[in-house]
Parts: sequence; C-alpha cells; structure tokens
Amino acid sequence: MLTEHAIDHVVLERGEVANSWRHERWDSLRLLTPNCQSRLPGYAYNGADPDGFMTMPEVVAHVAGFAAASSAPVRTHTTVTSVRQIDGGYCVATDSGEIRCRSVVLASGAANIPRVPQVRQAVPQHIECFTAFDYRNAERLPPGGVLVVGASATGVQLADEIQRSGRPVTLSVGEHVRLPRNYRGRDVLWWMETSGVWSQRYDEIDDLERARRLPSPQLVGTPEHATLDLNVLRAAGVEIVGRLGAVRDGRALFSGGLANQFALADLKMSRLLDTFDAWGCNNAHAEVGPAERFEPTHAPASPRLTLDLRSGEIRSIVWATGFRPDYRWLELPVLDRTGELRHDGGLVAGAPGVYAMGLPVLRRRKSTFILGAEDDARDVVGHLVRHLAQTTV
Repeated sequence: MLTEHAIDHVVLERGEVANSWRHERWDSLRLLTPNCQSRLPGYAYNGADPDGFMTMPEVVAHVAGFAAASSAPVRTHTTVTSVRQIDGGYCVATDSGEIRCRSVVLASGAANIPRVPQVRQAVPQHIECFTAFDYRNAERLPPGGVLVVGASATGVQLADEIQRSGRPVTLSVGEHVRLPRNYRGRDVLWWMETSGVWSQRYDEIDDLERARRLPSPQLVGTPEHATLDLNVLRAAGVEIVGRLGAVRDGRALFSGGLANQFALADLKMSRLLDTFDAWGCNNAHAEVGPAERFEPTHAPASPRLTLDLRSGEIRSIVWATGFRPDYRWLELPVLDRTGELRHDGGLVAGAPGVYAMGLPVLRRRKSTFILGAEDDARDVVGHLVRHLAQTTV
C-alpha cells in the first residue's frame, strides 16, 4: 500500500519471511481460519480446499508467496535493536546499521513473549515447564501426567493432543470463549465475517480494553472440521479443574466456581449465535441451515481444588496462558505501566508518525486475523500519508 502512494519504505524481519510461523509453532498446528479467509491485499488463497485449514508449512508458503508477488522490500535477518526519536523523525538501529526515517510502523505483533504467571516461580523444580513456544509435540514431554494451564484455543488444542498421546491431562480453566466449529451448515468464522461482527470498529466497542484482553476462542482447525470444547475434552478423559490461583508448599490451588465460568461462556456464545440468527433472518437468500443450539458445558460434580505437585502425578506443566508483545527495543515514551503500547486505533500516542499493526482489536475485531490486515493497513497508511504530507524533512 505504501508503494501505491510512491512512499519509499523497507520491511525489517529479524529472521526469514514468516519467521514466527516457521519456528515458533508446534508441529501439528493449523490455522483457526478457513483457507478462504487467508486474504492479503491483492493476494488470496486459490487452492482446491477453500474450507480447509492451512498447516504451518502451508502458511509459510502463503506468506512467502505474498511477499514475492507484491515485491515487498524485505530485509531478512535484520534485528531491530532500538527506535529513538531524532530531529525530523526517527532513527532505527539494527544489527546491520542505522536507518533514519520520518515514520515507523510497528508490525511485530502481540505474540512475542509467552505470558507466564508469577505462580510459575513456586512450581517444584523437578517438574518440567513448557510454553506454547517451547512445545513441539507430546513425544518431547516426559512420561507421566501433564497439567495444561489455560483453556483458550492453544490450551484446548494442546490438552487434546497430549491426551491422545496416552499421557493423563489435567486442564486448568479460567475465563474462556466457547464457539462451535460449525453453525447452521457454515464455519463459525464465516458467520463472524459475513454477519459483520468481525468488522465492528474499535471506536464502536463499549469496553475496548476488555475486548482487547479476551482469550482466543476455543477452536481447532482440522480436516474433520471438528468442534473442540470442554465437553469434548472431558469425554476424552481430560480432567477439568478451575483457574490456577497459587502454588503453596508444592500444592497447586485451583479456584472454585467452574459452573459459573461455564455458564457465562455458554451465555455469551448463545448471544453471539442470536446475532447470527438475526442476520440470517434479514438475509433470507443466504444458504444456511436452520437455527440450532448446543448442550451446555457440563461441570464436574466435584472438581478438585488442590493437586500435590510433589506426588509424581504431574511430571510437566504446559503454560498456555497467552502471549505479550516485546517492546524492549522501543526507546520512546509510548508504553503504559504494564508495558503495553498506548495507541488509538494504531496511531501511537506520544510519537507522531509512529503506527502499529497486528494488535488485538487494533481497528476492528478481526485485526489479529490474516484477513483483518488489509482494512487496518488502509486506514493506517491513509493517516501515515497525511502525516508525511503535513511534515517536512
């Protein structure tokens, strides 16, 4: 898009094109979004399985194909070490030299570092700990029981895979977003896009900060288009416990109130399905099936509240507790007290000419998904073009 406006630019990549997809994902991972939603500006999926889900090698090929087709000026194996303000703009220092520029777009995303809670420090040393960055497949875990902490998309997928390997799994569940894989004969993310839910703008959302903190929905992309929720996991033998609140004297302590957590997630799912149904009523031409509802999430009768980590029952813990961005190289007064970037729809506060891309609900609910990049980029680039026109070198 910058090329369309004849703006000189360069894209800096610390590794290879699609580096995170190449090196920071587990072996069996597939995209949560159907292939038909893998759209980038002027570049869309054109394979034989539009309703399928790309494997990681396929994602790498797709992103690399876009980079080649767009002739993007990418400098690979170039690590940014600092960005600081100078007269007339910014100085971007890298391990291969400095670049002086009038504007900077921060497109490093929100998943640079695992977000592991402080409670991890109290885990007995004999228990091996992994994050979603460390985990590659179940065979690399030690034999024995596994505690998976977190029940978003990552947590439920890893709990399912590890349970299938023959290891007993305990899944610690806090706030979560439940979704069916398919609804009324269509993929649920087709509904998110077509009904307009995904296109809701950030300045139309009542509680924007909460929306940006929501965990990813409990979805998995498989050739079978299977739903993966807590009912499915329990039926497969995964033990469900509450949120991990503390580890004291070698014992993991879990919160009560699982039934309330489940009821809240089920209620929110039903409200979303109501929104889809309302859209369906107003668009009778759409080829969808009849309205449907799903059985509630069944809470264990007596979920255990403690687990002795010294007993040998648990040999490893997988922390599926999310990620956070890494801005240690950003020498600008643009971070809040928690280290998060202060921005208004991608316009970074306190740094004229600095923009962000790829953060949760940056400008729309779909911002962190591949198909959300184009609309956000057009908005951000539009502002960037106006900024450059109003400033002098």
